[in-house]
Amino acid sequence: MEYREFGKSGVRISRLGFGAMRLPMTEVNGQRVVDEEKAIAMIHRAFELGVNYIDTAWFYCDGQSEIVVGKALKGWRDRVYVSTKYPIGNEKGYRELLEIQLRKLDTDHVDFYHFHGIGEWFLTHERRDEFIREALRAKEEGLIRHISFSFHDKPEVMMRLIDLDIFSSVLCQYNLLDRANEDALAYAKSKGLGTVVMGPVGGGRLAGLPRETAERLGIRVHSSAELALRFVFANRNVDCALSGMSTIEQVEENAAIAANMSPLSPHEVAAINAAMDENKRLADLYCTGCNYCLPYCPEEVNISHIFQAMNYYRVYGLKDYAREHYNAIGSQWVKGKKADACLDCGECELHCPQHIPIREQLKECLTLFHNYTQ
Repeated sequence: MEYREFGKSGVRISRLGFGAMRLPMTEVNGQRVVDEEKAIAMIHRAFELGVNYIDTAWFYCDGQSEIVVGKALKGWRDRVYVSTKYPIGNEKGYRELLEIQLRKLDTDHVDFYHFHGIGEWFLTHERRDEFIREALRAKEEGLIRHISFSFHDKPEVMMRLIDLDIFSSVLCQYNLLDRANEDALAYAKSKGLGTVVMGPVGGGRLAGLPRETAERLGIRVHSSAELALRFVFANRNVDCALSGMSTIEQVEENAAIAANMSPLSPHEVAAINAAMDENKRLADLYCTGCNYCLPYCPEEVNISHIFQAMNYYRVYGLKDYAREHYNAIGSQWVKGKKADACLDCGECELHCPQHIPIREQLKECLTLFHNYTQ
């Protein structure tokens, strides 16, 4: 396993991190629960292969992830860095929730405690300074070692959050499909933050380019996961790629890539970027994501997100990724409604600068994705 200096934290972090949001689940008495035996075996295998950073959160696996991670840490705690998150808006206060999470993790401290999914709203939040004071107090008392944040907003907002000068690291989206945060990652590194990226390999699968496309570009890979990770590792501003894995086979494959495979060359990265830019050009023929239509939908159908999922499916050929992208609509991260909420009123089409037949395309999307969401 390769390791990187993690910003100015004094920590050396493994290039591959374990994302504990997709632990294997089973059903017991009609309820979904984590299969602890399989999950702990996976986590231990990752540790054995050199992974020393594990990331969880209050909500993951229906609130069970932190408990299972805590059990898996037995015998490994002094060799592993633990990341979890405080969800602002939770009914419990910062300190109260942190203490509950410490009990769930069965540890006396969290190494990297994130403000979960903050964005521009955090900068002007009426309780922002209170949250920061609570975090600094917890750090002084040794309950957390580093203050961090995870992020799903625009890149320029990420830079403004970094300029608050309280964070040791940032966790954000970055992969072949979504390179929007490249400049923000470079800025984070220039300011001494450690950088972790989520979504390089979606659930062990590629979140990017089909293997066949890579081979047409002259890039030889054994799997889609290899291509996705090698692309991320080619970015010198990325310290760790966080992968949400759900089988031991995925753990072993991703760890082998992180340990043994060289990053893509600048030439290969340029070839992929050119191919992805061409795909984006084709996708923009269907929808540019301008969002001009959204304020006029009486049912708050998230039209641009739906069309983005459709583009992943028909332009990029990423069928599973597209379905997951579509199914995220209505979650805490993706607002609005799916295509089945469309009233066929036509208000959206009156405000589309590209004159897209939105209602017709929404019906196509509904047909394509309906079975997946049942």
